[in-house]
Amino acid sequence: MRIKLPGPERAVHRFNQGLTVIGGVFLLSMIALTCGNILLRLVWTPIPGAFELMGFFGAVAGSFALGYTQIHRGHIAVDVLINTFSPGTRRILHGLNSLVCALFFGVVAWQVGVKAHTLMVTGEVTETLRIIYYPFTYGVAAGCGGLALVFLLDLTRPFFSNKDDRP
Repeated sequence: MRIKLPGPERAVHRFNQGLTVIGGVFLLSMIALTCGNILLRLVWTPIPGAFELMGFFGAVAGSFALGYTQIHRGHIAVDVLINTFSPGTRRILHGLNSLVCALFFGVVAWQVGVKAHTLMVTGEVTETLRIIYYPFTYGVAAGCGGLALVFLLDLTRPFFSNKDDRP
């Protein structure tokens, strides 16, 4: 059964699903690059700049999966202490946690975006392949921003629902 989500929540979910699909493409690219690098190393010479590409692709794949993983509660949570509290106290603590995390990842997204802008203005490129840094850095900022949006939705959930569950 499919649950109909309200507008803002649906938009955040779709944004994070899109990031996850793009992150999956980067992950598949990492697999292909690794296999190609191994094969070429055996018969000839490794792929130049594979280390640089793996770093970029890994950063994008990891950051693009953050929001989607939070939506589906895939991150590790140790809630032994939290489960001893009443449901009302748990809602307050989850709300406080969502607020702190939304602020933290909002600041991270903003600062990584500032760094990406600096890299764009200075024209910074990698050493081996001469690839520009800033698109990947903006990508990491987008991934952290997507996670911040999910935490903002989590923050509003206790005020509009008696349930602590997500769809």
